[in-house]
Amino acid sequence: MRNNPGPHSPHLRVHQDRGHIVLEFHGEIDILASLDIIPVLDAATGRPGAQVVLDLRHIEFFDCSGLRLLYRARRRVLAQGGQVHLVCTHPLTLRILRVTELAAVMPPLSSMDEALGHSETASEYS
Repeated sequence: MRNNPGPHSPHLRVHQDRGHIVLEFHGEIDILASLDIIPVLDAATGRPGAQVVLDLRHIEFFDCSGLRLLYRARRRVLAQGGQVHLVCTHPLTLRILRVTELAAVMPPLSSMDEALGHSETASEYS
């Protein structure tokens, strides 16, 4: 994916690791950032059978726009028969995920190693 000159966002870096597409979010994820992120996210999550990891370890701020992006990625990946895992360690973001119950359908993992080696059945919720 690094060789593909497709859409770009300063808030989202896309790369491959161990057969997974990693969407690495950076900085403040708010409504303005989401406008830049959507084309990149859509390009990375529209492939049949994609194995996707959403990495939130590098964010500084995360609001409801970020939640919509996570749900959008999850919906797109699962609709194409893929799997999605979430990595998040920031306490406030984890709280947002729990309060909104997104953590119930996309349980946050604590490391990339855990996500990249995670059981295939973990994200088969519809």
